Amino acid sequence: MAQRTFNTASSSACFNRDNEGEIRKESSIPFGVLEMKPFFVVVQRSVYRVFTFIFFCLLSSVSPSYGYDPLDPHGNITIKWDLLQSNLDKNDLKVSILNHQLYRQIERPGWKLGWAWVGDEVIWSMQGAEATEQGNCSRFKGQELPHCCEKKPVIVDLLPGALYNLQTANCCKGGVLTSMVQDPDKIAAVFQMVAGSVNVSDFIMPENFTLGIPGYSCGKPVSVAPSKYTSDGGRRWTQALGTWNVTCIYSPFLASTSPKCCVSLSAFYNRSIVPCPKCSCSCQGLPEAKCVKFGEAPSPLQELEDPNKEQPSLVRCTQHMCPIRVHWHVKRSYKEYWRVKITVNNLHIMKNYSHWNLVASHPNLKSLTQVFSFNYEPLNQYGYINDTGMFWGIQYYNDMLLEEGERGNVQSEMLLHKEQGVFTFREGWAFPRRIMFNGDECVMPPPDEYPRLPNGGHSARLSLSAIFCSLLLLIILC
Repeated sequence: MAQRTFNTASSSACFNRDNEGEIRKESSIPFGVLEMKPFFVVVQRSVYRVFTFIFFCLLSSVSPSYGYDPLDPHGNITIKWDLLQSNLDKNDLKVSILNHQLYRQIERPGWKLGWAWVGDEVIWSMQGAEATEQGNCSRFKGQELPHCCEKKPVIVDLLPGALYNLQTANCCKGGVLTSMVQDPDKIAAVFQMVAGSVNVSDFIMPENFTLGIPGYSCGKPVSVAPSKYTSDGGRRWTQALGTWNVTCIYSPFLASTSPKCCVSLSAFYNRSIVPCPKCSCSCQGLPEAKCVKFGEAPSPLQELEDPNKEQPSLVRCTQHMCPIRVHWHVKRSYKEYWRVKITVNNLHIMKNYSHWNLVASHPNLKSLTQVFSFNYEPLNQYGYINDTGMFWGIQYYNDMLLEEGERGNVQSEMLLHKEQGVFTFREGWAFPRRIMFNGDECVMPPPDEYPRLPNGGHSARLSLSAIFCSLLLLIILC
């Protein structure tokens, strides 16, 4: 057997055996540097720990309630307080609630504005809205009682048809605010009140504002430039003594822990229909999942409706358990155009959706030619990138999505131009990237389940190529 030989000179220079017989490699680094190496290791670990601590501090400083929407980066609800007049113990105030969101609206039962007084202020009178509770006003015995003595009052909008002497401009809509794209004339709610404290003459802005709507969180009041008003067509302007803005933003993480809609897909070139993913919004059998089977009617107790509260989710029993299903169907293909049909089904047993809207993202929406039965407006927030648009119903025709039943659906078709070099039916390109209903993200099927082109298309192309090659070969041989 051949024996391996080593260069003893070089090996003795590079390796030594210690007392335990283990081989260790000699280092050519000077001894002083070896003694300093542990110090550098300690410093490196300390720096690493400091940076890790800073990172977690920055991460924890970001509020989990903050919601940034790339489709509406500047969207918010602004609460504006105008101090119109200030007397010894009473202040005339005008409060405006402005919905500065492109597609997200405030549905029934509407907003419920709340705040906390800093002192012992009370609301003496109010127009255009009302407090839900009067509170304990026993300290005002023997005189006219205030409208509200609560430390933390909750204010709601008046219903349509309120008495004329109780109304103000832009009031009395039941707390409903439309989005900016749908109807910019109905994005505001305004009420006036007289409030003040017996012990404090100067007005102090309240704090801890809430909207009473799931998903919204409000910041602190910020003093801004005083509002200006005119009553004679602009000939004379008056201004408030002080103006404060409170900004409220929406976060889907705070709004709901489960989705509220899902998407199903189909196409003319494939017989299969891709349904909504199973348990998209909930699962049958769970304690919070309430549904009614097809052919059955809900019990009378379940049908009791309180207009001041959000209706519980009572839907038809389906595999997805969503109150809203959006179906996207690729209907036809022409030489230069293609047609899509959109159907929105309401599976909620007890709820109508008034002033609904649908937001869809698809790269071919920038070449949208015509929309039937729906209104449409592109949401091009980033200049030339125009791949997202908003659909909503036509007033007095289909702007009300009725509860589940034979008429509980709205549908439309749209015609899109085929862009050369971009358009294709392959790999699910004809289906939307994202769909939202009333501002809520809908659950999409997984991409690998999208309707695909039939294999016959590929075989036909291959067979034509084979026939062409065969004919060419025959011509050459002949």
